[in-house]
Amino acid sequence: MKIIRTDSAEFEGHFRRIRERGRVFDPELWAAVGRIVEEVGRRGDEALFDYTARWDGHAVSAATVEASAAERTAAVAQVVPKDLEILRLSAGRIARFHERQRQEGWLIAEEEGVELGQRILPLERVGIYAPGGLACYPSTVLMTAIPARIAGVGEICLVTPSRDGRLHPLIAAAAELGGVNRIFKIGGAQAIAALAFGTASIPRVDKIVGPGNVYVAAAKKMVFGQVGIDMIAGPSEVLIIADGTGDAAHAAADLLAQAEHDEMAGAVLLTPDEAFAGAVDGEVDRQLATLPRKEIASRSLAAFGALVVTRDLAEAVALANRFAPEHLELMVQTPRELLAEIRNAGAIFMGMHTPEALGDYTAGPNHVLPTGGTARFASPLGVYDFVKRTSVLSFSREALQRYGSATARFAEMEGLNGHGHSVRLRLEKTGGSPRAAKRS
Repeated sequence: MKIIRTDSAEFEGHFRRIRERGRVFDPELWAAVGRIVEEVGRRGDEALFDYTARWDGHAVSAATVEASAAERTAAVAQVVPKDLEILRLSAGRIARFHERQRQEGWLIAEEEGVELGQRILPLERVGIYAPGGLACYPSTVLMTAIPARIAGVGEICLVTPSRDGRLHPLIAAAAELGGVNRIFKIGGAQAIAALAFGTASIPRVDKIVGPGNVYVAAAKKMVFGQVGIDMIAGPSEVLIIADGTGDAAHAAADLLAQAEHDEMAGAVLLTPDEAFAGAVDGEVDRQLATLPRKEIASRSLAAFGALVVTRDLAEAVALANRFAPEHLELMVQTPRELLAEIRNAGAIFMGMHTPEALGDYTAGPNHVLPTGGTARFASPLGVYDFVKRTSVLSFSREALQRYGSATARFAEMEGLNGHGHSVRLRLEKTGGSPRAAKRS
């Protein structure tokens, strides 16, 4: 890996390259995704099935696109019992964490004659996307479906690409544990478009959540406004702050765990201990040699990996806040002391014994996280993503008389005389007047 000091001339350029690696989309890609979205929106099932046959390599029809109850049951039965128990363990922990995110509506008597409040209502139907095909991610199904279920969503629809039209057993099991109502064996940009617009076979949803490849990310961005979305997920990333007291092998393993995702993944270590950076570099080389996905990991580390030597831990924290990473590991002796200084991160992993992989699978907090610096303003997926808030207002006649004059004048200040008239008319009919309202 590249070892670089923050006071070197090349640091800022390399740091910016890693931080901004997912911001630029190929114009040809956007044009291609735009055609897919437009055609599915216009032609519905016909376009959806055509693209599925073209990109996934198998035929699908209105009769086969949705996994039947019998198909789902048969797929779950193929899961090894030990693996099913692990899925149950993870599901239970995810559920317990997200139960704490429940919010209640409220209605208060703000003053005499004035009631104000907020209703919290679940979305009626949501679509969740889980990558599938040659690889599958049951963890993503659990992380998206369970918060939706806890929020009270009426219907949870899962779209996931399939291999030869068959539902992956682990996906089926996760869907069962997560409370997924319907599973559709489609993926890619065409699946996003189908959820956004609705087709004869695919119901239109209110919101789409879940990560995917660049085609899925582009499609989600294009249909935003037609439906809600959780975020535009870019390449995954980990940033480790280390004080040099930890095990270099552990730090290297965590960097490699991120790098094996794909060639665009980012893996960065920040440490004031140059000797520790060198030790991590050696461990990366040693462990990489035996990693099954070493080709992907090596390309990722070469392009978007770095071992950064900082002046001190304070500078490391400042750089972490600038980077706003998806995953931030505090591999230091006193992580709680640093925690208060961290402003921007999707998830924070504290201490030597909290690898990022725990957050991906069994810890409980959501692993659908803001990437590419968006942790500056975005949050992990949660129950709050599956509800909407509605304001409630109630004024008595007397309360209207107290505030009517000011309200009418405010509207007239903005040139909206009709607004003002709607208030003044009520004041006249209730015996109030602008003057009387002012006196009260």
